[in-house]
Amino acid sequence: MESKAILKYARVTPRKARRVIDLIRGKRASEALTSLRYMPYRAAVHVAKLLKSAIANAEQKNRNVDIDKLKIKTALVDQGPVMKRMEPRAMGRANMIKKRTSHITIILSE
Repeated sequence: MESKAILKYARVTPRKARRVIDLIRGKRASEALTSLRYMPYRAAVHVAKLLKSAIANAEQKNRNVDIDKLKIKTALVDQGPVMKRMEPRAMGRANMIKKRTSHITIILSE
């Protein structure tokens, strides 16, 4: 049995989110939550919230699921749309600031 949770348009760059996802891929869900709690990265907050959602989805789907046996089967980060902002520079020029977003997906299985 699988359960899935998707976070779209997260305001964290995909590169930084992948750094966190790579550390928890393949771990048990409870073990991953513990490690996410102590990570110094901002993306860890987004991923922890998403992992809790996937666990809740598994409980909702099947009442007698054992949470300790849930394992992260698939965890991936895709790039979302990029917000573009202009920053004024000297002599009337402008620089482009790209605010990147991510789509994060976690799939749990027993």
